[in-house]
Amino acid sequence: MAGEQVIVVEHNEKEMKLFRDVLVASGYRLLEVSTGEGGVDLAAAHLPAVVLMDIQLPGVDGVEALDRLRRDRGRRRSQCLL
Repeated sequence: MAGEQVIVVEHNEKEMKLFRDVLVASGYRLLEVSTGEGGVDLAAAHLPAVVLMDIQLPGVDGVEALDRLRRDRGRRRSQCLL
């Protein structure tokens, strides 16, 4: 799966840095966003292989954002991980 695009939805910069360091070092292409709404928008625009979603996010929380992604699963090919 290396080389595939991954979206990370995380509002904590230290956690985001950890994801960034590990995923980029493993060869993944990374898109980062800090809100649930942004994660849903990026997933719609880029159809990543995987979306890693924090639960506690400002605005729309990760559970609601994940529900939105799953409802639109017919158009999306992404795996949604919470």
